[in-house]
Amino acid sequence: MNRLVLSATLAERGAVRYTPAGLPALDLVLKHESEVSDAGQPRKVSMDIKAVAIGQGITRQVGALTLGASGSYAGFLSTGRNGRGLVFHVTALD
Repeated sequence: MNRLVLSATLAERGAVRYTPAGLPALDLVLKHESEVSDAGQPRKVSMDIKAVAIGQGITRQVGALTLGASGSYAGFLSTGRNGRGLVFHVTALD
């Protein structure tokens, strides 16, 4: 199963673009910070993750957020458009 739910803040948002299929898409950068337990020791986690929202409903939701807004983003991981790295495809927002 490929499912990711991440609490994050919206760090960057590109302009609306359109996929070859004509769907609206927004490129995003999400920032996550938390503390987890790793081998019984506390560990701070801080990361920026490239993300994309594709489709009318989710691009409208993400487009309405202000930069720095926190939320719970859900979706799946895939390779980037150039075949390098990972991209978080956001399909739902809470």
